[in-house]
Amino acid sequence: MTDLPDTPASAAPPPVFHARGLSKTYGSGELVVHALREVDLDVQRGEFIVLLGPSGSGKSTLLNILGGLDVPTAGTLQFNAEDLGQAGESALTQFRRRHVGFVFQFYNLIPSLTVRENVALVTDIAEHPMPVDEAIALVGLSPRRDHFPAQLSGGEQQRVAIARAIVKRPAVLLCDEPTGALDYQTGKLVLEVIARVNSEQGTTAIVITHNAAIAGMADRVVYLGDGRIQRIEKPPRRLTPAELHW
Repeated sequence: MTDLPDTPASAAPPPVFHARGLSKTYGSGELVVHALREVDLDVQRGEFIVLLGPSGSGKSTLLNILGGLDVPTAGTLQFNAEDLGQAGESALTQFRRRHVGFVFQFYNLIPSLTVRENVALVTDIAEHPMPVDEAIALVGLSPRRDHFPAQLSGGEQQRVAIARAIVKRPAVLLCDEPTGALDYQTGKLVLEVIARVNSEQGTTAIVITHNAAIAGMADRVVYLGDGRIQRIEKPPRRLTPAELHW
């Protein structure tokens, strides 16, 4: 009997982001600022990553480059094996529209539009958006969908911002200090929404925070300092937001 040939192992899927030697400088000569210095990072599909570090460590610069809001001065960046590092502005705009949802510390809602109208705004630029009411339900705001931002608490406004980010079904959710303007309990509610989007929708989530306690939610924690990755840690298990204390 002839032995069957060995079956090759299935190839691992490419990382969502594959960054090598990412550097970013601003200015020139004696005024040059090194915001990022030769950063190497792979981000896997469906991961929850927390970026930690002091102000000026390079967290926002890294997030902006990953999200196509900025471009590196040097190094390479791939998204699903596609080259982003050399992409032009038109290609980066399409990348942001199709694949990335952004959540910032401040909500940037349009005051004259209701919750539903604020969320619906981005569906015109999405290829396969989810129903607007589904996105609002996912963040727990169905009873408030006809309210205006001024009628909402800060935490509710941030959840509207998350619904607006996820309604286009992005592959990646990038959050820059999403709880920075919120109190303890409200911040936890927002983190619960981000964790739910990550687990139920399979959305890769990358969250910048100054709050080290939030690192307990992560699959991996990336510590930055002076524009470099200082270390990457993997918590023994992912905590739920309810288990976090600060």
